[in-house]
Amino acid sequence: MNDLWSRVFDFQNYGALLALVHNSLLAGALLGLVGGLIGVFVVLRDLSFAVHGISELSFAGAALALLLGANVVVGSVVGSLLAALIFGVLGVRARERSSAIGVVMPFGLGLGVLFLSLYTGRAANKFGYLLGQIVAVDDPQLRWLSVISAVVLVALAVLWRPLLFASVDPEIAAARGVPVRALSPLFMVVLGLAVAMSVQIVGALLVLALLVTPAAAAMRVTASALWVPVLSVVFAVTAVVGGILLGVGGSLPISPYVTTISFLIYLGCRLVGAARDRRGWVRRPARAGAAEPAAAPATTPSA
Repeated sequence: MNDLWSRVFDFQNYGALLALVHNSLLAGALLGLVGGLIGVFVVLRDLSFAVHGISELSFAGAALALLLGANVVVGSVVGSLLAALIFGVLGVRARERSSAIGVVMPFGLGLGVLFLSLYTGRAANKFGYLLGQIVAVDDPQLRWLSVISAVVLVALAVLWRPLLFASVDPEIAAARGVPVRALSPLFMVVLGLAVAMSVQIVGALLVLALLVTPAAAAMRVTASALWVPVLSVVFAVTAVVGGILLGVGGSLPISPYVTTISFLIYLGCRLVGAARDRRGWVRRPARAGAAEPAAAPATTPSA
């Protein structure tokens, strides 16, 4: 039992080990910022399945780059953008999009596994892009991730207001002149870049823990158009940075730590939201079947 516990938490020589993850902590903070912001739209637009599908092709692109000795970040970005374009072209409606993702996702995962099977390098590199890595972020990767983060943040700053309007009520947004159809593929491209970042840190299988869970947790406790993204970013940064700090002392991949923290945050927010609902502090969703208790009128921007 003690041996098992030491594999999960072992803080001997923690200070020396912590110096090895300086880049990973910076990359994790960037990922939390980007993931927390873009996750708001992922939840509002019901794109959780799309995130998982994009991550599989991002993983396949990273695995191919690893096999060919090319830049892994570039391979991951190319795979993500390819998936985003495929999903945007094959499925505009939710049902069509889900079918397209269900077809493409296992193909991408299969390609990734094939490329990793052909790779003869270190085993840690093989599984890092599936389950995440702690010390894998070197200076070139950090620069790439910083550039991608800047692109995503600028794009979100430009698109935020019309994209929020189109996500909350697309019919009214279209009637008010918002280019709803043009915003969808643009957002998918931005989402693809964010997924490519996430794969570098937490791996392809558990991207949802950073691009969906923090925003879903924030929407359990508030419907404010300001506080939802703020809390989502705080939750995402806490999960990824906290996961890295805990994972340094163990011999496990980073993903179990990140996903556990993320889930506990969501569970806590859900309990708080349930308590407020019982006391009548938070309004119920305006639309039938809404997944989260974010009231639509509170997040609809004025014209």
